[in-house]
Amino acid sequence: MINLFNTHVETLSIHRVGNKSRNEAIFISDEPYQLNDEIMPLLKEFFFKSFREKEENYFQFAHDVDLEYNDMFNLASEIFTNPSDFHEVSKKITKHLFEQSNHPHIKNGEVYISYLTNVSIDNTVVDAIGVFKSEIKTDFLQFEEKEKNLEMILQQGINLNKLDKGCLIFNHKKEEGYKILTVDSNRYDARYWLEHFLSVDAFQDENFYTKKYLKFCQSFAKDVVLPAEDKKEEVMFMNRAVNHFAKNDEFEETKFLNEVLDNPDLIPEFKNYKVDKGEKFSIEDITTFPIANAAVSDARKSIKNVINLDTNIQIKLDFINPESAEKFVEKGWDEEKQMYYYLVYFNKEQKS
Repeated sequence: MINLFNTHVETLSIHRVGNKSRNEAIFISDEPYQLNDEIMPLLKEFFFKSFREKEENYFQFAHDVDLEYNDMFNLASEIFTNPSDFHEVSKKITKHLFEQSNHPHIKNGEVYISYLTNVSIDNTVVDAIGVFKSEIKTDFLQFEEKEKNLEMILQQGINLNKLDKGCLIFNHKKEEGYKILTVDSNRYDARYWLEHFLSVDAFQDENFYTKKYLKFCQSFAKDVVLPAEDKKEEVMFMNRAVNHFAKNDEFEETKFLNEVLDNPDLIPEFKNYKVDKGEKFSIEDITTFPIANAAVSDARKSIKNVINLDTNIQIKLDFINPESAEKFVEKGWDEEKQMYYYLVYFNKEQKS
């Protein structure tokens, strides 16, 4: 988890990169930008808003051969080792970004590189580097008094409500390639930012494995539990899976299967499915890991607990009290109507 509330923008350098394939230039500022109290809160909101609103999926610098060959990893390490060289290194970062800006779809724009202090991540206060890029220009009107008339002047500028691209590089977990958060509002050139400029992979921590394993369970529920049982059992399997994660600090696969799968015949099915699909979810060799509570809460919100029937009726099952569905909902077959039915027991109707 990150907390940017007390984060301070210590230094800011602003440059501009063009598109190399269109022979657009690069502009490097000689000096850092002189920050002031008027613009500081606006910039902080512009830089950080997208990260507060975005689900925290962390990345890390990576390289096929060795991490030391990753340009951005080396440049970030240079800054963290000697922050006084920040502006000079910001020029190198901008030149590196310019070298990747050679696809026709890539837009030119301003690059804001900042040194951040008092950043909280994983309950640890660290420094961080922010690299942000604005690409889309917005039309706006300025007004000027000329004699006895008010004149309109059409100008273009940056919309401070939307960051086009950005990343936060935390001085945390350096051995793994630093923890990184990134946003990209304009997905027409996603490889350019993530792969070519940053060269990152997903950060494989407890948050990563918790999310991936629960997504794998959703896939298993849909592909195996639903055809073998019914929609109710699909929903209840995911309910039991999430509740198992919620009440345990450590995940252990054998314990999970024995507790969550009511039908023991599905245990070998689960293991076979993991052999086939585990690599897709990056859990093929994972049987134990610490559980991230925040990831469990996010997963609970995304899992559907509704049975939709072709008779335009919905049955919503309670994830807070799953035993209710087990005890008070029965599925059957009506020979006369040649239709399935759900039988629901209750004492009285609740007022909404």
